[in-house]
Amino acid sequence: MTEMTVKQVAGYVGAEISGLSLSGLDDAGFQVIRDALFTHGVVFFRDQGVSPEDQIALAERFGTIDVNRFFTPVASHPNIAEVRTEADQKYVIGGSWHTDHSYDTAPAMCSILVAQELPPFGGDTLFASQTAAYAHLSDGLKAMLENLKAWHSDASFSDSPKDGRLTDDGVTKPVLHPVVIHHPQTGEKALYVNGDFTTHFEGWTKAESQPLLDYLYDYCTQPAFAFRFQWKPGSVAIWDNRLVQHYAVADYHGAQRLMHRITVEGQPLY
Repeated sequence: MTEMTVKQVAGYVGAEISGLSLSGLDDAGFQVIRDALFTHGVVFFRDQGVSPEDQIALAERFGTIDVNRFFTPVASHPNIAEVRTEADQKYVIGGSWHTDHSYDTAPAMCSILVAQELPPFGGDTLFASQTAAYAHLSDGLKAMLENLKAWHSDASFSDSPKDGRLTDDGVTKPVLHPVVIHHPQTGEKALYVNGDFTTHFEGWTKAESQPLLDYLYDYCTQPAFAFRFQWKPGSVAIWDNRLVQHYAVADYHGAQRLMHRITVEGQPLY
């Protein structure tokens, strides 16, 4: 039997877990995944034969599945969303730095992405640690951000280019979150703003907010805080949306890509 290992893959974000099957996962195996997720922000698996039933069972260990209102569901398993790119698409879903569901009152806890159909090249996903980003801020900027909240909105789904399968019917009222959050399970501090869904600071105009937000967007996704994951058949990634941002790289125009994603409900942030 292959020995189970958790191997850190970058300085501040990501670990690869080997020797553990996601099919028929027991409690001890799940605890390893959960602990590694909260430590590293995102965990990766290779050579997995994950069925839709396996993916759903794994997600339900973390919590209640949050069915994304903007994505086409898998016909046979509506709890799973299709993240699909057709060969002729000019834009890809998730092709900018963001964190899933920050526009919700209780933002997503984690997302589970399973490779289904991959292009012959490209299609990697980048992840950036928002705990490392917070830790490396100057003391002065930390002090200012500690007292700020920011508005988040899902309106960008209707504002940005996308393929016809995404619907903007689910656009809701903006929600307010702290700019510096405490992770609900560990208490660790992390930056919590992202270019896709954050609109402005509470009590500031959008014009006043934009220069500082632009600085934070660039700062918190810099290469030092990031890791680039190369997808292969059988690959699975699980990330904590409170700890990392991610970016789907659109460098495979002319090829198809299909991933199955499940997002798990979280809780209000403070």
